[in-house]
Amino acid sequence: MNTQLEKMKQNQECERRKRIAEEKHKEWVQKKREEERRERERKLSKEMAEKATRELEKMQLQEKAKVKYKEWLKKKRAEEAEKKKKEKEKEKEREAELQEKRERSEKIFKEWLHNARSKPRPVLNGYGFPHGKSAGLYSYCTYVLS
Repeated sequence: MNTQLEKMKQNQECERRKRIAEEKHKEWVQKKREEERRERERKLSKEMAEKATRELEKMQLQEKAKVKYKEWLKKKRAEEAEKKKKEKEKEKEREAELQEKRERSEKIFKEWLHNARSKPRPVLNGYGFPHGKSAGLYSYCTYVLS
């Protein structure tokens, strides 16, 4: 019986060791899974942080681009307005010059018209001679009998 009792004790000891080993193994596996889960979470959070950083940088770049575009557009509009203003000024100058030219032309025409009225008229029936008389070319044909 002693041997049988010893075998039973050995079996029980062996079973107990097996249970302890299985429990330790289970604990080890659980710890390993927990570590792997934490590592995955850490990697995921790191990736999310990097992605968020990239998105933020992208948004900042877009914002800078918008600001630069707005500044460029404002500058371009100001240049266009200045160009239109200069064009209007040139147009006004041209109009003023044309008006002045018209007035001068009108004044000169009126003077000419006034002077033309007071000038003596050529004699009619002058036979093609100034004032009806021969002017320096003498031949028997040109002599006018009066």
